[in-house]
Amino acid sequence: MSRVCIINVVGLTPELLEHAPNLRRLGLAQPWNAPYPAVTCTSQATMLTGKLPNQHGIVGNGWYFRDTAEVRFWQQANSLIQSDDLLYRGIETAKLFWWFNQHAPVQWSVTPKPYYGCDGSKVFDVLDKTDCYLTQSLGPFPFFSFWGPNAGLPASEWIAKSTALVMEKNMPHLTLTYLPHLDYDFQRLSHPSPDRVAEVDRCAAIVIEAAHRIDAIPIAVSEYGLVPVNHSISINRALREAGYLAVRNGPFGETMLPGDSKAFAVVDHQVAHLYVQDPSVSREVKALIEHLDGVDQVVAPAELSLDHSRSGEWIVLAKENAWFNYYYWLDDKNAPDFARTVDIHRKPGYDPVELFMTSKLRAAGRLMQKKLGMRYKMDVIPLDPGLVQGSHGLRPSPNHGPLIIGPNPPTEMVQFKDYVRELLNA
Repeated sequence: MSRVCIINVVGLTPELLEHAPNLRRLGLAQPWNAPYPAVTCTSQATMLTGKLPNQHGIVGNGWYFRDTAEVRFWQQANSLIQSDDLLYRGIETAKLFWWFNQHAPVQWSVTPKPYYGCDGSKVFDVLDKTDCYLTQSLGPFPFFSFWGPNAGLPASEWIAKSTALVMEKNMPHLTLTYLPHLDYDFQRLSHPSPDRVAEVDRCAAIVIEAAHRIDAIPIAVSEYGLVPVNHSISINRALREAGYLAVRNGPFGETMLPGDSKAFAVVDHQVAHLYVQDPSVSREVKALIEHLDGVDQVVAPAELSLDHSRSGEWIVLAKENAWFNYYYWLDDKNAPDFARTVDIHRKPGYDPVELFMTSKLRAAGRLMQKKLGMRYKMDVIPLDPGLVQGSHGLRPSPNHGPLIIGPNPPTEMVQFKDYVRELLNA
Protein backbone atom coordinates (compact mmCIF):
# COMPACT_ATOMS: atom_id res chain seq x y z
CA MET A 1 0.00 0.00 0.00
CA SER A 2 1.23 3.48 -0.87
CA ARG A 3 1.28 6.39 1.59
CA VAL A 4 -0.76 9.57 1.18
CA CYS A 5 -0.70 12.81 3.18
CA ILE A 6 -3.71 15.16 2.87
CA ILE A 7 -3.06 18.79 3.83
CA ASN A 8 -6.29 20.71 4.38
CA VAL A 9 -5.40 24.37 3.78
CA VAL A 10 -8.61 26.13 4.72
CA GLY A 11 -9.52 29.02 2.42
CA LEU A 12 -6.99 28.29 -0.32
CA THR A 13 -8.28 29.15 -3.80
CA PRO A 14 -6.83 29.09 -7.33
CA GLU A 15 -6.31 32.86 -7.32
CA LEU A 16 -4.09 32.59 -4.22
CA LEU A 17 -1.76 29.88 -5.51
CA GLU A 18 0.75 32.32 -6.98
CA HIS A 19 1.72 33.17 -3.39
CA ALA A 20 2.08 29.49 -2.38
CA PRO A 21 4.99 27.97 -4.36
CA ASN A 22 5.37 24.89 -2.12
CA LEU A 23 1.72 23.94 -2.50
CA ARG A 24 1.66 24.81 -6.18
CA ARG A 25 4.38 22.24 -6.88
CA LEU A 26 2.26 19.34 -5.61
CA GLY A 27 0.55 18.79 -8.95
CA LEU A 28 -2.44 19.93 -10.93
CA ALA A 29 -4.59 22.50 -9.13
CA GLN A 30 -8.22 21.66 -9.81
CA PRO A 31 -11.19 23.74 -8.61
CA TRP A 32 -13.86 21.49 -7.16
CA ASN A 33 -17.42 21.78 -5.96
CA ALA A 34 -18.11 21.69 -2.24
CA PRO A 35 -21.54 20.72 -0.90
CA TYR A 36 -23.98 23.19 0.56
CA PRO A 37 -23.20 24.65 2.98
CA ALA A 38 -19.51 25.07 2.07
CA VAL A 39 -18.36 25.01 5.69
CA THR A 40 -15.80 22.98 7.61
CA CYS A 41 -17.84 20.15 9.11
CA THR A 42 -20.00 19.51 6.04
CA SER A 43 -17.08 19.62 3.61
CA GLN A 44 -14.91 17.34 5.73
CA ALA A 45 -17.73 14.82 6.17
CA THR A 46 -18.26 14.80 2.40
CA MET A 47 -14.56 14.14 1.79
CA LEU A 48 -14.46 11.36 4.39
CA THR A 49 -17.63 9.57 3.25
CA GLY A 50 -17.95 10.23 -0.48
CA LYS A 51 -21.58 11.18 0.25
CA LEU A 52 -23.64 14.36 0.31
CA PRO A 53 -25.19 15.82 3.49
CA ASN A 54 -28.57 14.20 2.93
CA GLN A 55 -26.77 10.86 3.43
CA HIS A 56 -23.98 11.57 5.94
CA GLY A 57 -26.11 13.91 8.05
CA ILE A 58 -23.58 16.68 8.69
CA VAL A 59 -25.78 19.53 7.51
CA GLY A 60 -23.57 22.32 8.87
CA ASN A 61 -21.09 23.20 11.58
CA GLY A 62 -24.09 22.91 13.87
CA TRP A 63 -27.81 22.25 13.76
CA TYR A 64 -30.94 21.93 15.89
CA PHE A 65 -31.05 18.71 17.90
CA ARG A 66 -34.78 18.11 17.84
CA ASP A 67 -34.74 15.41 20.53
CA THR A 68 -33.29 17.78 23.16
CA ALA A 69 -34.54 21.10 21.68
CA GLU A 70 -30.98 22.47 21.63
CA VAL A 71 -28.80 24.13 19.02
CA ARG A 72 -25.30 22.66 19.19
CA PHE A 73 -22.23 23.67 17.23
CA TRP A 74 -18.80 22.11 16.83
CA GLN A 75 -19.59 18.67 18.17
CA GLN A 76 -16.63 16.32 17.86
CA ALA A 77 -18.03 12.80 18.10
CA ASN A 78 -17.20 10.71 15.04
CA SER A 79 -20.50 8.85 15.53
CA LEU A 80 -22.39 11.94 14.29
CA ILE A 81 -21.28 11.05 10.76
CA GLN A 82 -23.90 8.65 9.48
CA SER A 83 -21.65 6.38 7.46
CA ASP A 84 -19.75 3.22 8.31
CA ASP A 85 -17.60 3.39 5.19
CA LEU A 86 -15.26 6.27 6.04
CA LEU A 87 -12.18 7.10 3.98
CA TYR A 88 -9.83 5.54 6.54
CA ARG A 89 -11.70 2.28 7.10
CA GLY A 90 -9.10 -0.50 7.17
CA ILE A 91 -6.24 1.97 6.58
CA GLU A 92 -3.55 2.84 9.13
CA THR A 93 -4.37 6.50 9.64
CA ALA A 94 -3.14 9.56 11.55
CA LYS A 95 -5.84 12.22 11.85
CA LEU A 96 -4.66 15.61 13.12
CA PHE A 97 -7.13 18.41 13.86
CA TRP A 98 -9.72 17.31 11.34
CA TRP A 99 -13.21 17.46 12.76
CA PHE A 100 -15.17 14.48 14.16
CA ASN A 101 -11.90 13.19 15.57
CA GLN A 102 -13.13 11.91 18.91
CA HIS A 103 -13.63 8.13 18.91
CA ALA A 104 -12.77 7.97 15.21
CA PRO A 105 -11.53 4.54 14.05
CA VAL A 106 -7.97 5.70 13.40
CA GLN A 107 -4.65 4.59 14.89
CA TRP A 108 -3.36 8.06 15.83
CA SER A 109 -5.17 11.32 16.41
CA VAL A 110 -4.89 14.72 18.06
CA THR A 111 -7.67 17.24 18.54
CA PRO A 112 -8.26 20.35 20.71
CA LYS A 113 -9.95 19.37 23.98
CA PRO A 114 -9.97 21.64 27.04
CA TYR A 115 -10.51 20.45 30.59
CA TYR A 116 -13.57 21.87 32.34
CA GLY A 117 -13.69 22.40 36.10
CA CYS A 118 -16.84 22.21 38.23
CA ASP A 119 -16.43 25.92 39.06
CA GLY A 120 -16.70 26.90 35.41
CA SER A 121 -12.95 27.19 34.87
CA LYS A 122 -11.32 25.88 31.73
CA VAL A 123 -7.79 24.64 31.06
CA PHE A 124 -6.77 24.42 27.41
CA ASP A 125 -5.12 21.29 26.05
CA VAL A 126 -5.26 18.78 23.24
CA LEU A 127 -6.37 15.17 23.28
CA ASP A 128 -3.16 13.50 22.06
CA LYS A 129 -3.39 9.89 20.93
CA THR A 130 -0.33 9.92 18.68
CA ASP A 131 2.24 8.24 21.00
CA CYS A 132 4.45 11.24 20.22
CA TYR A 133 3.96 13.33 23.41
CA LEU A 134 3.41 16.40 21.33
CA THR A 135 3.11 19.02 24.05
CA GLN A 136 6.33 17.75 25.63
CA SER A 137 8.13 17.98 22.29
CA LEU A 138 6.63 21.22 20.96
CA GLY A 139 5.31 22.99 24.04
CA PRO A 140 1.64 23.63 24.82
CA PHE A 141 -0.69 23.95 21.87
CA PRO A 142 -1.26 27.71 21.29
CA PHE A 143 -5.00 27.52 21.85
CA PHE A 144 -5.61 31.26 21.74
CA SER A 145 -4.22 31.41 18.20
CA PHE A 146 -6.54 28.61 17.05
CA TRP A 147 -9.67 30.77 17.44
CA GLY A 148 -10.64 34.12 18.89
CA PRO A 149 -9.22 37.66 18.61
CA ASN A 150 -5.63 36.35 18.68
CA ALA A 151 -6.19 33.63 16.09
CA GLY A 152 -3.22 33.49 13.76
CA LEU A 153 -0.05 31.74 12.63
CA PRO A 154 1.18 29.93 15.80
CA ALA A 155 -1.63 27.34 15.68
CA SER A 156 -0.87 26.35 12.07
CA GLU A 157 2.86 26.22 12.81
CA TRP A 158 2.29 23.93 15.79
CA ILE A 159 -0.02 21.65 13.80
CA ALA A 160 2.47 21.45 10.92
CA LYS A 161 5.34 20.52 13.23
CA SER A 162 3.22 17.98 15.08
CA THR A 163 2.18 16.40 11.78
CA ALA A 164 5.80 16.01 10.75
CA LEU A 165 6.64 14.34 14.08
CA VAL A 166 3.71 11.93 13.85
CA MET A 167 4.44 10.98 10.24
CA GLU A 168 8.13 10.34 10.81
CA LYS A 169 7.62 8.30 14.00
CA ASN A 170 4.52 6.30 13.06
CA MET A 171 4.74 6.24 9.25
CA PRO A 172 0.97 6.00 8.70
CA HIS A 173 -0.38 5.00 5.33
CA LEU A 174 -2.82 7.91 5.46
CA THR A 175 -2.25 11.24 7.18
CA LEU A 176 -4.87 13.99 7.43
CA THR A 177 -3.82 17.38 8.75
CA TYR A 178 -5.49 20.78 8.97
CA LEU A 179 -3.91 24.24 8.58
CA PRO A 180 -6.52 26.91 9.52
CA HIS A 181 -4.38 30.02 9.07
CA LEU A 182 -6.13 31.63 6.07
CA ASP A 183 -9.54 31.38 7.71
CA TYR A 184 -8.82 34.15 10.21
CA ASP A 185 -7.72 37.31 8.45
CA PHE A 186 -9.81 36.41 5.43
CA GLN A 187 -12.88 36.96 7.64
CA ARG A 188 -11.35 40.08 9.14
CA LEU A 189 -10.26 41.65 5.84
CA SER A 190 -12.16 42.46 2.66
CA HIS A 191 -9.29 41.32 0.43
CA PRO A 192 -6.96 38.32 0.75
CA SER A 193 -3.48 39.02 2.10
CA PRO A 194 -0.60 37.52 0.08
CA ASP A 195 1.48 37.54 3.29
CA ARG A 196 -0.97 35.18 5.01
CA VAL A 197 -0.83 32.82 2.02
CA ALA A 198 2.97 32.81 2.10
CA GLU A 199 2.88 32.05 5.83
CA VAL A 200 0.59 29.05 5.50
CA ASP A 201 2.62 27.87 2.51
CA ARG A 202 5.69 27.74 4.75
CA CYS A 203 3.71 25.66 7.24
CA ALA A 204 2.65 23.35 4.44
CA ALA A 205 6.30 22.96 3.44
CA ILE A 206 7.07 21.42 6.86
CA VAL A 207 4.43 18.77 6.22
CA ILE A 208 5.40 18.25 2.56
CA GLU A 209 9.04 17.66 3.45
CA ALA A 210 8.06 15.11 6.10
CA ALA A 211 5.77 13.38 3.61
CA HIS A 212 8.62 13.07 1.16
CA ARG A 213 10.86 11.59 3.88
CA ILE A 214 8.40 8.72 4.43
CA ASP A 215 7.67 8.38 0.71
CA ALA A 216 4.09 9.65 1.00
CA ILE A 217 2.19 11.44 -1.77
CA PRO A 218 1.26 14.93 -0.50
CA ILE A 219 -2.12 16.30 -1.60
CA ALA A 220 -3.56 19.70 -0.71
CA VAL A 221 -7.28 20.41 -0.42
CA SER A 222 -9.44 23.29 0.72
CA GLU A 223 -13.01 23.22 1.98
CA TYR A 224 -14.20 26.57 0.67
CA GLY A 225 -13.07 29.95 -0.59
CA LEU A 226 -13.89 33.16 1.25
CA VAL A 227 -15.51 36.12 -0.49
CA PRO A 228 -15.78 39.78 0.61
CA VAL A 229 -18.99 40.74 2.41
CA ASN A 230 -20.35 44.11 3.48
CA HIS A 231 -23.82 43.27 4.80
CA SER A 232 -25.00 41.18 7.76
CA ILE A 233 -28.52 39.77 8.00
CA SER A 234 -30.21 39.56 11.42
CA ILE A 235 -32.59 36.77 10.49
CA ASN A 236 -33.55 35.81 14.05
CA ARG A 237 -34.35 39.40 14.98
CA ALA A 238 -36.78 39.52 12.06
CA LEU A 239 -38.40 36.29 13.23
CA ARG A 240 -38.67 37.60 16.78
CA GLU A 241 -40.19 40.92 15.72
CA ALA A 242 -42.80 38.97 13.75
CA GLY A 243 -43.69 36.92 16.83
CA TYR A 244 -42.23 33.57 15.77
CA LEU A 245 -39.14 33.34 18.00
CA ALA A 246 -39.35 32.93 21.79
CA VAL A 247 -36.80 34.09 24.37
CA ARG A 248 -36.37 33.99 28.12
CA ASN A 249 -35.00 37.00 29.98
CA GLY A 250 -32.93 36.49 33.11
CA PRO A 251 -29.95 37.59 35.19
CA PHE A 252 -27.51 36.79 32.39
CA GLY A 253 -29.49 38.35 29.55
CA GLU A 254 -31.90 36.87 27.05
CA THR A 255 -31.59 33.29 25.87
CA MET A 256 -33.30 31.87 22.82
CA LEU A 257 -35.89 29.14 23.41
CA PRO A 258 -35.89 27.12 20.18
CA GLY A 259 -38.22 24.47 21.59
CA ASP A 260 -40.88 27.13 22.30
CA SER A 261 -40.42 29.00 19.02
CA LYS A 262 -42.69 28.68 16.04
CA ALA A 263 -39.72 29.45 13.83
CA PHE A 264 -36.02 30.28 14.27
CA ALA A 265 -32.84 30.08 12.22
CA VAL A 266 -29.53 28.33 12.83
CA VAL A 267 -27.04 30.45 10.93
CA ASP A 268 -23.76 29.28 9.48
CA HIS A 269 -21.87 31.95 7.53
CA GLN A 270 -23.83 32.53 4.30
CA VAL A 271 -26.33 29.69 4.78
CA ALA A 272 -29.06 29.32 7.41
CA HIS A 273 -31.33 26.46 8.38
CA LEU A 274 -34.81 27.84 8.95
CA TYR A 275 -36.68 25.60 11.40
CA VAL A 276 -40.46 26.04 11.32
CA GLN A 277 -42.08 24.07 14.13
CA ASP A 278 -45.60 25.27 13.40
CA PRO A 279 -46.44 23.97 9.90
CA SER A 280 -49.37 26.36 9.61
CA VAL A 281 -47.00 29.36 9.37
CA SER A 282 -44.39 27.77 7.10
CA ARG A 283 -45.30 29.71 3.95
CA GLU A 284 -45.64 33.04 5.69
CA VAL A 285 -42.30 32.56 7.45
CA LYS A 286 -40.70 31.78 4.10
CA ALA A 287 -42.20 34.92 2.58
CA LEU A 288 -40.97 37.05 5.50
CA ILE A 289 -37.40 35.82 5.15
CA GLU A 290 -37.38 36.08 1.35
CA HIS A 291 -37.91 39.83 1.64
CA LEU A 292 -35.05 40.50 4.07
CA ASP A 293 -32.30 42.70 2.65
CA GLY A 294 -29.36 40.48 1.70
CA VAL A 295 -31.32 37.23 1.29
CA ASP A 296 -30.96 35.62 -2.13
CA GLN A 297 -33.17 32.52 -1.93
CA VAL A 298 -35.23 30.42 0.45
CA VAL A 299 -35.37 26.89 -0.91
CA ALA A 300 -36.49 23.41 0.08
CA PRO A 301 -33.61 21.33 1.53
CA ALA A 302 -33.85 18.73 -1.24
CA GLU A 303 -32.80 21.34 -3.81
CA LEU A 304 -29.35 21.44 -2.15
CA SER A 305 -29.05 17.76 -1.14
CA LEU A 306 -29.81 18.80 2.45
CA ASP A 307 -33.03 16.81 2.79
CA HIS A 308 -32.16 15.25 6.14
CA SER A 309 -33.97 15.14 9.48
CA ARG A 310 -31.33 17.45 10.99
CA SER A 311 -31.99 20.19 8.44
CA GLY A 312 -34.43 23.05 8.73
CA GLU A 313 -37.74 23.08 6.90
CA TRP A 314 -36.22 25.73 4.63
CA ILE A 315 -32.64 26.61 3.64
CA VAL A 316 -31.84 30.31 3.34
CA LEU A 317 -29.01 31.49 1.07
CA ALA A 318 -27.47 34.93 1.39
CA LYS A 319 -26.41 37.06 -1.52
CA GLU A 320 -22.69 36.81 -2.24
CA ASN A 321 -21.90 40.04 -0.39
CA ALA A 322 -23.93 39.13 2.72
CA TRP A 323 -23.85 36.72 5.67
CA PHE A 324 -26.11 35.75 8.58
CA ASN A 325 -25.49 36.74 12.19
CA TYR A 326 -27.14 34.76 14.98
CA TYR A 327 -28.32 37.76 17.05
CA TYR A 328 -31.87 37.38 18.36
CA TRP A 329 -32.06 40.15 21.01
CA LEU A 330 -33.52 43.52 20.00
CA ASP A 331 -31.46 45.68 22.36
CA ASP A 332 -27.79 45.10 23.16
CA LYS A 333 -28.44 45.72 26.85
CA ASN A 334 -30.41 42.44 26.78
CA ALA A 335 -27.73 40.43 24.96
CA PRO A 336 -26.78 37.21 26.77
CA ASP A 337 -23.53 37.39 28.70
CA PHE A 338 -21.92 34.83 26.40
CA ALA A 339 -22.45 37.09 23.36
CA ARG A 340 -19.45 39.21 24.39
CA THR A 341 -17.19 36.20 24.93
CA VAL A 342 -15.58 33.52 22.79
CA ASP A 343 -18.09 30.74 23.39
CA ILE A 344 -18.48 28.53 20.34
CA HIS A 345 -20.62 25.93 22.09
CA ARG A 346 -23.19 28.15 23.81
CA LYS A 347 -24.04 30.45 20.90
CA PRO A 348 -26.94 29.18 18.76
CA GLY A 349 -25.13 30.02 15.54
CA TYR A 350 -21.70 30.72 14.12
CA ASP A 351 -20.18 34.02 15.31
CA PRO A 352 -17.20 35.37 13.33
CA VAL A 353 -17.22 38.53 15.46
CA GLU A 354 -15.26 36.39 17.94
CA LEU A 355 -12.24 37.19 15.77
CA PHE A 356 -12.33 40.80 17.00
CA MET A 357 -11.69 42.44 20.38
CA THR A 358 -13.25 45.49 21.98
CA SER A 359 -10.14 46.51 23.93
CA LYS A 360 -6.77 44.98 24.75
CA LEU A 361 -6.80 47.00 27.96
CA ARG A 362 -10.10 45.41 28.98
CA ALA A 363 -8.69 41.96 28.18
CA ALA A 364 -5.60 42.69 30.30
CA GLY A 365 -7.85 43.70 33.19
CA ARG A 366 -9.84 40.48 32.94
CA LEU A 367 -6.63 38.43 32.90
CA MET A 368 -5.48 40.23 36.03
CA GLN A 369 -8.74 39.25 37.73
CA LYS A 370 -8.03 35.65 36.77
CA LYS A 371 -4.50 35.76 38.17
CA LEU A 372 -5.81 37.19 41.43
CA GLY A 373 -8.23 34.29 41.76
CA MET A 374 -11.31 36.46 41.27
CA ARG A 375 -14.43 35.43 39.37
CA TYR A 376 -14.32 37.01 35.93
CA LYS A 377 -15.65 36.75 32.41
CA MET A 378 -13.63 37.46 29.30
CA ASP A 379 -16.26 39.78 27.83
CA VAL A 380 -14.06 41.40 25.19
CA ILE A 381 -15.97 40.53 22.00
CA PRO A 382 -17.82 43.44 20.34
CA LEU A 383 -21.46 43.23 19.23
CA ASP A 384 -20.83 44.65 15.78
CA PRO A 385 -21.38 42.28 12.83
CA GLY A 386 -20.26 45.09 10.51
CA LEU A 387 -16.67 44.26 11.47
CA VAL A 388 -16.77 41.02 9.47
CA GLN A 389 -15.36 41.46 5.96
CA GLY A 390 -15.25 37.92 4.56
CA SER A 391 -17.48 34.86 4.60
CA HIS A 392 -18.27 31.58 2.80
CA GLY A 393 -20.86 28.86 2.47
CA LEU A 394 -22.06 29.37 -1.11
CA ARG A 395 -20.50 28.44 -4.45
CA PRO A 396 -18.51 31.40 -5.76
CA SER A 397 -16.76 31.41 -9.14
CA PRO A 398 -14.18 28.61 -9.53
CA ASN A 399 -11.24 30.99 -9.14
CA HIS A 400 -12.56 32.05 -5.72
CA GLY A 401 -13.73 28.64 -4.55
CA PRO A 402 -12.07 25.56 -3.04
CA LEU A 403 -9.52 23.40 -4.83
CA ILE A 404 -7.53 20.19 -4.72
CA ILE A 405 -3.88 19.85 -5.76
CA GLY A 406 -2.46 16.46 -6.66
CA PRO A 407 -2.07 13.91 -9.43
CA ASN A 408 -5.16 13.78 -11.67
CA PRO A 409 -7.50 15.26 -9.05
CA PRO A 410 -11.32 15.03 -9.18
CA THR A 411 -13.69 17.93 -9.84
CA GLU A 412 -16.22 17.09 -7.12
CA MET A 413 -15.55 16.88 -3.40
CA VAL A 414 -17.87 13.89 -3.18
CA GLN A 415 -15.37 11.95 -5.36
CA PHE A 416 -12.48 12.50 -2.95
CA LYS A 417 -12.75 9.31 -0.90
CA ASP A 418 -12.49 7.06 -3.96
CA TYR A 419 -9.68 9.19 -5.36
CA VAL A 420 -7.54 8.81 -2.24
CA ARG A 421 -8.20 5.10 -1.98
CA GLU A 422 -7.05 4.65 -5.56
CA LEU A 423 -3.79 6.45 -4.73
CA LEU A 424 -3.31 4.31 -1.63
CA ASN A 425 -3.85 1.11 -3.60
CA ALA A 426 -1.74 2.12 -6.60
